[in-house]
Amino acid sequence: MKIVKYEDVVQRVRDACIYATHNLKPDVVEVLKRARETEESEIGKKVFDQILENVEVAKREDLPLCQDTGFSVFFVEMGQDVKIEGGSIRDAIVEGVRKGYTEGYLRKSIVEDPLRRKNTGDNTPPVIHFDVVPGDTLRIVFEPKGGGSENMSALKILLPGEGKEGVKKFVVESVKKAGANPCPPIVVGVGIGGTFEYCAFLAKKATVREVGKRNPDPFYAELEEELLEEINKLGIGPQGFGGKWTALDVHIEVYPCHITSLPVAVNIQCHADRREEIVF
Repeated sequence: MKIVKYEDVVQRVRDACIYATHNLKPDVVEVLKRARETEESEIGKKVFDQILENVEVAKREDLPLCQDTGFSVFFVEMGQDVKIEGGSIRDAIVEGVRKGYTEGYLRKSIVEDPLRRKNTGDNTPPVIHFDVVPGDTLRIVFEPKGGGSENMSALKILLPGEGKEGVKKFVVESVKKAGANPCPPIVVGVGIGGTFEYCAFLAKKATVREVGKRNPDPFYAELEEELLEEINKLGIGPQGFGGKWTALDVHIEVYPCHITSLPVAVNIQCHADRREEIVF
């Protein structure tokens, strides 16, 4: 049995909130640089230059990459042999978010009621997805999800007969409809299968995968490549000014589904593909 102290989780989550909103992972920076070198549009190249300059300034000055520091989303894999000492894992994550967004002077973007719209003042509550797994490891992945890209999400229950081509058509149309709103070049998360709510979860989970890392199933790895090519043919380009790079990558997550349905969800992440991983 591994003992993890409540306060250690609070501190690590607090630090992750600040770090992730200030810094991009190396895989994202690398693909942005590669995209800039192969971008064919002159204005697109200038946009990439500004994006990369923003990344450097945020890192150097220890400032947020974007004024929208996001809805705090967590994916937690908790080993069945892990025990949190001093409180619950959920409370520790909530407190970490509260401290991170308050002490880090990050924008508080959460309202306590979707219609009455009063701000909670500390960016809580977060959304936390839990999974109990074998072993004694606690893994927490944090994603600050901006509203501009989140608002471009889409979900549709296709007929099974629509198959692969129906999925491709829906994903590409969703990105086309989003246009410049999610601040391209984007990362496109696609969830296929499960149920109404579970395919949306899969799409969100897909956005935290490392850019350039393919689905382990060759069939879906190939579909990711096909979708990336089709999306980049749209010509939306960096920040919507036109160009070769509308998407940096496409990630697909799948799950078994009912014989009568084919659920598909699209969740878009902006070029500031922010995330941080905590492991105990």
